Amino acid sequence: MGIAGTAPAFSIEATAFTIIGIAWVFSPASILVSGLIMFGIAWAFIHLNKLEHNAGTSFAWVSRIFGKTAGFFAGWALLFLCCIFMVSATVPAANAILLVLAPELVNNVDWVTGIAITLLTLVSLVVVKWIKLTSYAQVVLTLIEAVILLLVIGLGFYHFGNNPVHSFSLNWLNPFSLSLETFIQGALVSVFFYYGWDVAMNLAEETKDPSNTPGKATFWTMIFLILFFVIFVILILLGLSEQDIAHYNTNVIFALTEKLLWKELGYIAIIAVLLSTIGTIETQIIQFTRMLFAKSRTGALPAKLSRLHTSWQTPYIAVGIIWLVGTIFLLGSSYLPSVNEILQTSISAMGYQICFYLALTGFASVWCFRQSIKKDFRASLTQVWWPLLSALFLLFVLGYSILDADRMTNIIGLWGIILGIIPLLFQRFSFTKE
Repeated sequence: MGIAGTAPAFSIEATAFTIIGIAWVFSPASILVSGLIMFGIAWAFIHLNKLEHNAGTSFAWVSRIFGKTAGFFAGWALLFLCCIFMVSATVPAANAILLVLAPELVNNVDWVTGIAITLLTLVSLVVVKWIKLTSYAQVVLTLIEAVILLLVIGLGFYHFGNNPVHSFSLNWLNPFSLSLETFIQGALVSVFFYYGWDVAMNLAEETKDPSNTPGKATFWTMIFLILFFVIFVILILLGLSEQDIAHYNTNVIFALTEKLLWKELGYIAIIAVLLSTIGTIETQIIQFTRMLFAKSRTGALPAKLSRLHTSWQTPYIAVGIIWLVGTIFLLGSSYLPSVNEILQTSISAMGYQICFYLALTGFASVWCFRQSIKKDFRASLTQVWWPLLSALFLLFVLGYSILDADRMTNIIGLWGIILGIIPLLFQRFSFTKE
């Protein structure tokens, strides 16, 4: 579920051209450093989950350690983020579908938006009616996706190893080769690569060993993701030119397979992207509904938001909310001039939300386990110091991005967090009246 939530094929399709456009051949360095930063937050999740396994994860832990208001905003950021994600997730898949059915319409904003809304609607209907079938199918979809991607990696290094478009250098992995501005811009995009692994923690209450199983899943998910993303971006640089990347943008995996195989077999890349997209939309809906449920049962949001359907036993109201808000965001994004701009704006805005709620969780771990610095220095490395450095870096990236970003990104990213004041005050006012 952790790998499915991150959706490797989708993340590469949606984000690779953006990070390469920012950091160029040093993109692997940016992704590697961001992965190590994210690992620090993953350690915070692992240790806090042992303290309290809760479907609300960041919301529950931050509330417990820093108070209900801080916890509310940690949970709100994730809820808002899931809704923005519906744009970032469905747009690359819609483009991939057009590449097969109507190549002349690729990157056409109106067609991409229409197909994206249709895809979101279909997946939402499946999740709300057949949740158990969805969870079993998730395993199959992720395995098929992994096999396809590993095939592309193996063939790619065999084919491009002796005849690369750009000759590999170990300097590609050196973050000190980047300017500060490029490093920060790249980090904001790179964190998007790793977003989604924490869905494994949202499911902790539903596992047989909630104290240990989600932690093991998170650890190995992070190891896999760091290796995979660094290797795959290196492969893109080896196999594709600047012109190829600019032309294919959200179809870079297809571009690679088209060069490795004949065009018809290149469509296996599109299968991987579609499976990955379906998987990540499903896991994001699951994460959204678990967070909404956790906030509702504590009174932070109205209790009816966690209501289950009498026949399907699924949180149909919560699924309906994320479908509605996701559709509104998709329609709103259609007014941007290009698919490229839609993705760049949504991904950058998501970076705000990711940095915010993950940094709060990192600080929660630091404060909760601060005594380990004196009692067990070895344990404090993953309970305090690594999460602290990761949280501080995420806050720095967030602050720098706010000053450097365009107006649209700031409106969606920053004000998306601030809007949480409205439901917070509304719910507290309701309690006061009662």
